[in-house]
Amino acid sequence: MPSRRLVAALLAAVTAGTALVGCSSGSEESRCASDGVTITCAPDQRSKTPKVSGELLTGGSYDIAEARGQVVVVNFWGSWCAPCRAEADDLEAVHQATKASGVTFLGINVQDSKDKAAAFEEGRVTYPSLFDPASRQALDFDIPPNTTPATVVLDRDGRVAVVIRRAITRDELQPVVERIAAEQPPSGSR
Repeated sequence: MPSRRLVAALLAAVTAGTALVGCSSGSEESRCASDGVTITCAPDQRSKTPKVSGELLTGGSYDIAEARGQVVVVNFWGSWCAPCRAEADDLEAVHQATKASGVTFLGINVQDSKDKAAAFEEGRVTYPSLFDPASRQALDFDIPPNTTPATVVLDRDGRVAVVIRRAITRDELQPVVERIAAEQPPSGSR
């Protein structure tokens, strides 16, 4: 019986991965290493980041262009999302552990009300979050609405290095962020 469950779980994972790949434009998946949930792009395979700007939950505005030269970890989340609650402490821990090495974090709140989103963030994370109830930013990153939470790691040149379309733990994320932060930017970029 346990082997049947294992086969069923593997089949479900493969089916879910195939569905995820089919939902996006496939641009990152076709160029980069992908298991259907995590996409990792080598430096010569990376695409430029779409424009990311807008209103912060705490007021004021944000433009990702101002973070050029830093590694940026972008996390798509919603207050209604149980896996988002589960990963919030891990994201904050990685933020604190890596910020001295030129890494910044940005949350992007999707499909939410501003009050619920602000209440969710209170006491959980110290990095800023954009308010994007229509999920426009997520769609610009090829993050389908049904894959919240999702995390995107941008290199120092503003290119998409890693896309993770599921909740993540500190033990998974921190080595990825440290690896991208240790990369040398391409010559002539800046």
